[in-house]
Amino acid sequence: MSVESLGEAEYRRVWDRFHAEFAFKPSTDRFQWPGIDEPAGSVTWSLSALDDDPGYLLLDRMVSAVRRGLASCADELYALDWQHESYRFPTSAKDWPLSPFPDGDYHCYLTPDFALGTFGHPWEYTVCVFGDALVTAVSAELTEILGDPLRRSA
Repeated sequence: MSVESLGEAEYRRVWDRFHAEFAFKPSTDRFQWPGIDEPAGSVTWSLSALDDDPGYLLLDRMVSAVRRGLASCADELYALDWQHESYRFPTSAKDWPLSPFPDGDYHCYLTPDFALGTFGHPWEYTVCVFGDALVTAVSAELTEILGDPLRRSA
C-alpha cells in the first residue's frame, strides 16, 4: 500500500467522525481554543520554540520525533489537512504526506480507529499528542525540543 488520497466519500466520513469524536471547533478565536476536546492523557506543546529556528533544525527534529513515534505505534494512518486533500498511508511509506506542524491549517495524523494521533492547531500554534503509547513514545523528545508542555488532559 502506498500513500492514497481520500476519495470524496471517505474524506467526508473521516472528517465527520473527527468532528463528532473530538468536538472539532475550527476557529481563529482564542476563546474557542484548543479546537478539539483533547483526549484524556493527551499532552499539548506550544510551537513557539520553533520561532527562532534558522535552518529549521528544531522543526526537523520535532517532525522526525513525531513520525518515529507514530511509526512505532501504528501501521496505517490518516493525514488530515482541514479543507484540503487528505490521505491514508502506511507508516512504512518513505514520504509521508503533510507534517505534524500545522502549516496554515489544522493538520492531524490519526490511526484508523482514532485511538492515537496528533492535532496541530495553526492559530493556537500548538501540537497535541494523544494515545498512551504515542504520548509515551514522544513526550521526552518533544519536551526537549519544544519545552515543557502547555497542558496535559486528565
